[in-house]
Amino acid sequence: MSATTDPIADFLTRIRNAIQAAHETVDVPASKLKRECARILVEQGYIDGFVVEAPNAEHPGELIRIRLKYTADRTSAISGLRRASRPGRRHYAGAGDLPKVQGGMGTVIMSTSSGVMTGHDARTAGVGGEVVAEVW
Repeated sequence: MSATTDPIADFLTRIRNAIQAAHETVDVPASKLKRECARILVEQGYIDGFVVEAPNAEHPGELIRIRLKYTADRTSAISGLRRASRPGRRHYAGAGDLPKVQGGMGTVIMSTSSGVMTGHDARTAGVGGEVVAEVW
């Protein structure tokens, strides 16, 4: 197993792959930022929920087990996920020019000085920061 250079891109890819394969849950190695991203996905209604599992013999670190959300006809609540800011090219936005996803129909996950929040919350709070990901 190799170390990932971009853990957030790995987090989004695991979710994308699990949706593609119509899985009910997906396991992701835990970190504070991933936990906050999962919290935002729950609040915005993109996933059903998540639990953080303690380390055990099978996995040495904490795991985030995410319950994916589907409609009655097995269509995912998430139609797209994109990493906006990458390790090689960071993407920052000021309070005045926060991006809108899908004309306001999607959600921007921002890492600000006031914590991880949606673009809408950052706009309301009047803070800018790093644009971590876009979900629609």
